[in-house]
Amino acid sequence: MLDRSEALAKLNEWVQSPNLLRHMYTVEHVMSRAAGRYGGPDADAVQWALAGLLHDADYEKFPDEHPQRIIAWLRDRGEEAIAHAIACHSLRWGVPCESMLDKALLASDELTGFVVACCWLRPDGIQTLEAPSVLKKLKDKKFAAGVDRTEVAEGARLLGVELADHVTFVIGALKEKAAEFGLTGTK
Repeated sequence: MLDRSEALAKLNEWVQSPNLLRHMYTVEHVMSRAAGRYGGPDADAVQWALAGLLHDADYEKFPDEHPQRIIAWLRDRGEEAIAHAIACHSLRWGVPCESMLDKALLASDELTGFVVACCWLRPDGIQTLEAPSVLKKLKDKKFAAGVDRTEVAEGARLLGVELADHVTFVIGALKEKAAEFGLTGTK
């Protein structure tokens, strides 16, 4: 079974951008928490975290092949569940989400990046951020314009939760490591 040290070695080989690394670390943490919330008692939190950590591992070095390189690397190691989750973490690829792991990664990727962007606007970062503020910002198409709002909404729908509830969950998970992720604000 793939472990985090092997995953980090692959990241160090393929990823240089501090912002991309931070994104993958934040999604890793959210996914580690999502396992217990959405995956049920048998969900493997390590597997879910690795899906979050590796979902964009090939994006910087092989942008035209993303996510095929990381999927192939995972399949070579027998990590089919993680590979499939990564294969369907964007709607534009047309790969259907089948498991709760798949659905949670789709629901958490874009939203985690969006919540982080919201934190950067606030003097107190994530400390007082709440779902209504994030939902209001989602309506502003100019803010974090690269975030696919359709994927955010569809992810929550696939999980079977209200978007506001999932936003609250993501905020709560990120608060746990706010200092590590640089989300404490400028106050």
